[in-house]
Amino acid sequence: MESFKSAPHVIDCDAATIYSKLTNPSLIHHQIETHADHIDSESRRHLDTVRFNEDSISIQSPMGEVTLALDHEQSVEGQRVVYTASQSPVPINMVVNLEAQPDGNTMSTAELQLQLPFFLRKMVEGQLQEGANQFGELLARIPFDRL
Repeated sequence: MESFKSAPHVIDCDAATIYSKLTNPSLIHHQIETHADHIDSESRRHLDTVRFNEDSISIQSPMGEVTLALDHEQSVEGQRVVYTASQSPVPINMVVNLEAQPDGNTMSTAELQLQLPFFLRKMVEGQLQEGANQFGELLARIPFDRL
């Protein structure tokens, strides 16, 4: 399985709180709705293709809808949140690694894991790395302590 990781980012919140919020995507949906007027038009356009449910995230893609469900077996409380795609043409995991810091903050790394055929990997690896980087940056901007 190929792995595309973001750079590490410091989040001004403890790992346990971040874990509890990331394992309940409906909280993120509520936050987006609450602050919709502060989201730029391009981001809003992208968010229109995403649905946040109680324990899954569904994304409308050119391949059709991809649903990422919380993987309770692979997730580790306070350390790792894993969402696994169901009914995807290729196996996909969306992972958030959390590392508690002594100052109460959390170091986070976003990771996209995909099982891609070799020929396809070379065509999309740049876009997947960019996606992992953007995912990591997005996580660093979420006010987890206010969700």
